[in-house]
Amino acid sequence: MLAGAAQTPYASTYQPVASGPVLIRNATVLTGDGQRLEGADVLMRDGRIAAVGPGLEAAGATVVDASGKWVTPGIIDVHSHLGVYPSPGAAAHSDGNEMTTPVTSQVWAEHAVWPQDPGFATALAGGVTSMMILPGSGNLIGGRGVVLKNVAATTMQQMKFPGAPHSVKMACGENPKRYYGGRGQSPMTRMGNMAGYRAAFIEAQKYRAAWDKYEAASAESGRGRGKGNGGAEKPAQDLRLETLAGVMRGDITVQIHCYRADEMALMMDLAKEFDFKIAAFHHGVEAYKLADELAAEGICGALWADWWGFKMEAYDGIQENIALVDRPKNSCAVVHSDSAEGIQRLNQEAAKVMVRGERVGLKLPPEHAIRWITTNAARAIGVADQTGLLAEGKMADVVVWNGNPFSVYAKAERVYVDGALLYDRADPSRQPVTDFMLGQEVSP
Repeated sequence: MLAGAAQTPYASTYQPVASGPVLIRNATVLTGDGQRLEGADVLMRDGRIAAVGPGLEAAGATVVDASGKWVTPGIIDVHSHLGVYPSPGAAAHSDGNEMTTPVTSQVWAEHAVWPQDPGFATALAGGVTSMMILPGSGNLIGGRGVVLKNVAATTMQQMKFPGAPHSVKMACGENPKRYYGGRGQSPMTRMGNMAGYRAAFIEAQKYRAAWDKYEAASAESGRGRGKGNGGAEKPAQDLRLETLAGVMRGDITVQIHCYRADEMALMMDLAKEFDFKIAAFHHGVEAYKLADELAAEGICGALWADWWGFKMEAYDGIQENIALVDRPKNSCAVVHSDSAEGIQRLNQEAAKVMVRGERVGLKLPPEHAIRWITTNAARAIGVADQTGLLAEGKMADVVVWNGNPFSVYAKAERVYVDGALLYDRADPSRQPVTDFMLGQEVSP
């Protein structure tokens, strides 16, 4: 246990919206684990998936006829800046990058989330039920990210995904060296980047060791085997080092903005040097060059379908990238947005990957591809035990689509979060509007 962790600060106060049982009938169901069920039903009860299969019955349930429609788990975006770079994009709202020093692991994105961001509602209309909000990529280590449920709320805590681990955002390459080098300070080069990571983790190792020693002495005293705390002095709390120590303990997932294959390989070596696990490389336009290595290390590739070429480190991208990262056994390919617009159509971004992959001979049917925006995404952010899959006991985060979700014509008709209908395309009263948007002129 680290300093200040005895009581979790800023704990989630999220409460699912109350709802009765719902039975979605006769749909094409993509469960998220590779299964495609025709003419199947999904039963939601008490905020959880109660059953999936044909011919289900549930007395007293609201029945939704989904004949001709498709049902999937709720979409999860693992790389979003909603709330910290909200719309409208005014300088007063720009709260995602604490670019005051190259290592700002003490800052938490959740302390900047603005729940009134209209982007949350538009993402919900695209079927997004959960997302990880990350700090920006201007720093070597930019701070903690937070997982949110996509629900209308007044406070961040009311959106915070219960039990989800914190993440830490790190960044390779051009961003940190360009910003700080432009100010005449380190890092100015990729050499400086690597030295900065190592120095920060060396410092955190000492911090962790001091707390381990103190807590071991306290535990020994509590068992009556010593006096006081064994003479160990309680270390001073350091928010910056506390985050990095949490990374090395495995309590905080590591999400790394990294484009080039050679730099991803270096970051994997860094993780081995300091004994931590990388959850995912983000953006990674060259991830296809390391697909086998990523799968072997259990590292997810959270990637764009087709963004590339906008700076030198993003130059060697190919549109088959995600499909090739997905190909090895035990792989974890994820389609992410990093965009307030792209988050509204992650299903279509995944469809691009299917087309490009199939053109090079890979078989990527809908029941396989849905994993890139559901189960694999949940794995990357540490919530796979709770959501991302239509299976008994999982959170009832469910989307009813008007047809094949990988069609350009696909629309999310109904979106359920923990079994509650929070978006209905046919019912304006079930289309959330933030306080910020009330009274704004909107063209029909």
